[in-house]
Amino acid sequence: MHDLFTRTNLECSRVITQNYSTSFTLGIKTLHKHLRLPIYAIYGFVRYADEIVDTFHDHDKRVLLERFKKDTYLALDEKISLNPVLHSFQLIVNQYNIDRGLIDAFLKSMEMDLTKETYSISQYQEYIYGSAEVVGLMCLYVFCDGDQKQYESLKEPAKRLGAAFQKVNFLRDIKSDFDERGRVYFPKVDFNAFTEEDKIKIEDDIQSDFEVALEGIRRLPSSSRGGVYLAYVYYTKLFEKIKHTPPRRILQERIRVPDVIKLLLLTKTLVLSRLNAL
Repeated sequence: MHDLFTRTNLECSRVITQNYSTSFTLGIKTLHKHLRLPIYAIYGFVRYADEIVDTFHDHDKRVLLERFKKDTYLALDEKISLNPVLHSFQLIVNQYNIDRGLIDAFLKSMEMDLTKETYSISQYQEYIYGSAEVVGLMCLYVFCDGDQKQYESLKEPAKRLGAAFQKVNFLRDIKSDFDERGRVYFPKVDFNAFTEEDKIKIEDDIQSDFEVALEGIRRLPSSSRGGVYLAYVYYTKLFEKIKHTPPRRILQERIRVPDVIKLLLLTKTLVLSRLNAL
């Protein structure tokens, strides 16, 4: 019965990931089979926390997030939860000995979303670390499967990849973040006066993150390299589209990569992965 409960909870996290993100689902499906459910569990956890602060406008978000935090720590300590997302997450945190400090930083960034509308440079860096870099590090714990030396050697590239993904998301979603939530994450950027110079400065920073990240992706274990590389390729494709889009259009619509292109990227990555040519 316990095995059935565990398997059912992990399947819930898989369904959540598939419903919320086609791009991450494609990347996860390219991972070795034994890595997929653990990464679904991590994604389900971070997605639900993000959902609380981003979309539950008719509810008291602070109360909901506080309850989610309390339930998270209870699940981690008691090694069980009747919330499928939290049960799946605690299984993976405890199985792979994921550093609790990463979870603390993530939940703190979610709290920042409840009140922050503009960010100083230090606040922006703290938010990026907690909302994105630590997610990359949680996944890295799974990929390295107890090899602490390997984890330490890949720590910086994993952080930079998470940061790059988040910053691309900020550029892509700059309109909805401002219109729906009143947020502008980029320091010293005025939404109503977003210039080409502002955009290029942000893009240069993202490019630097991607370059460091790619060096690390190439050193990942073969079981995870292809899946992470696919996510990298998808985001760099989206980044290229954004770079070739004028600031005024970024402020008017959400730039996206069509599903057919995602499937082509998946096919190409699978071929390169099998040829060990990433």
